[in-house]
Amino acid sequence: MKVALVLCVVLLGCSAIPKQERRFPDDFLFGTATASYQIEGGWNADDKGESIWDYMTHNHPHVIKDSSNGDIAADSYNNYKRDVEMMRELGLDAYRFSVAWSRILPDGFSNRVSEAGVAFYNKYIDEMLKYGITPMVTLYHWDLPQKLQDLGGFANPLFPEWFEEYARVVYESFGDRVKHWITFNEPREICYEGYGAATKAPILNATGIGNYLCAKYLVLAHARAYHLYNNQYKASQGGECGITISVNWFESLTDSEEDEFAAEIRRQAEWGQYAEPIFSAQGGFPKEFAERVAQKSAEQGYPWSRMPDFTEEEKQYVRGASDFFGVNHYTAYLISATEHISQYVVPSLMDDAGVGSYVPEEWPQSASSWLTQGPNSILKVLTHLKEKYNDPKFYITENGWSSPPSSGLLDDDRIRYYRAALENCLDAIDAGVRLQGYMAWSLMDNFEWMEGLTERFGLYQVDFEDPARPRTPRKSAFVYKQIIKTRVIDHSYEPDTMTMTIDDGR
Repeated sequence: MKVALVLCVVLLGCSAIPKQERRFPDDFLFGTATASYQIEGGWNADDKGESIWDYMTHNHPHVIKDSSNGDIAADSYNNYKRDVEMMRELGLDAYRFSVAWSRILPDGFSNRVSEAGVAFYNKYIDEMLKYGITPMVTLYHWDLPQKLQDLGGFANPLFPEWFEEYARVVYESFGDRVKHWITFNEPREICYEGYGAATKAPILNATGIGNYLCAKYLVLAHARAYHLYNNQYKASQGGECGITISVNWFESLTDSEEDEFAAEIRRQAEWGQYAEPIFSAQGGFPKEFAERVAQKSAEQGYPWSRMPDFTEEEKQYVRGASDFFGVNHYTAYLISATEHISQYVVPSLMDDAGVGSYVPEEWPQSASSWLTQGPNSILKVLTHLKEKYNDPKFYITENGWSSPPSSGLLDDDRIRYYRAALENCLDAIDAGVRLQGYMAWSLMDNFEWMEGLTERFGLYQVDFEDPARPRTPRKSAFVYKQIIKTRVIDHSYEPDTMTMTIDDGR
């Protein structure tokens, strides 16, 4: 059985075999990533509007594991120069961050643009460029203005127009300096967790319907923002525009045809809904999963499929609307057609998929219940996507490992994870994958969504008890710095973690 082979790989440690003779290309972008709500704080500074995370954490604090919120978070709104100093200490080539929609447009619409909000991001971007750090900007990382949510948010057919309007303001404000744009971060988490469940804001739990409406209008909104940039700004600004999708690896539990198909259905359900319309030759939602949702809908008495279709005109508009494929990758699962199947809510995406998932106990476990280290999972994801979607250009826009707050500065488990992941990146490049960069998640500890401050992903530790929010490098920061500087993964390297200095001679 395939599961036995997978366990053998883990037990032998095959996913982290040193290959020190290999080197990352000189133009490969090494960076880190963050998100506005998770680090900025300043939730009501100046004229910033309320976001769905502001609204949820203030009105329903119990949904957060420790009842914390992002009102202050790492306070990057006041500490952005220290953020850039950390980027310099690491020797980063690039930094991926997101713009808060409600900080730029307090009312959600472009009738009122915040001068203070634009000024903040101008200072942040200019500070990076001052030291040769490439800004990579995400337009939307989960913090929708609450005023737009009150109008239906992503389930409103007008949402694509609202997003295009917002994108125009951002392109015009920062596009003279920003050359890497990401429209949306992780559509699955936006639509499935926020609309089809209650594990992300706005916790609608419109299960089996809201998530599919959200998926369609999100994809159309992405296409509008892409075409806006491509048609009106790219010639003068010279940048690129893509989307970031969370692509965890789903592999069949056994080599049986049933399990292989089950794994494909789970891939279509999880991320194919968003990748297929943009990157596939035929366009539209994934065929097999869409057929399954239609069949289930009919059995449940619906006169129409709960998954709306794209018109032929919409398919053509969306198809090919991306200059690159941003991949957020963390973990992996083994999928079965007959085993490990839970009782799911009806209707729901998980019931529509109707497959089981399994995580071997031997896979290393992080502080996050959902995050384990699957063997060679980045390599499997990238080679699968390369073959499936005709060799697009890729960036790993997030990849990281969580630890508990008590873990301190010595994070060998995170180092192990990063080294194995980066070996996979080299494997993918050797296999012909057009991988252009890697953004580690995260530069610093942050507000970890529903888990609050109970999980830490940062290369830098943040002291959330100190009002100044001081940042201190973990051991993993020194290791990542060495990899960036040498372009080589040296598994024997043991850093001197006494001081972290800036090396402008990189």
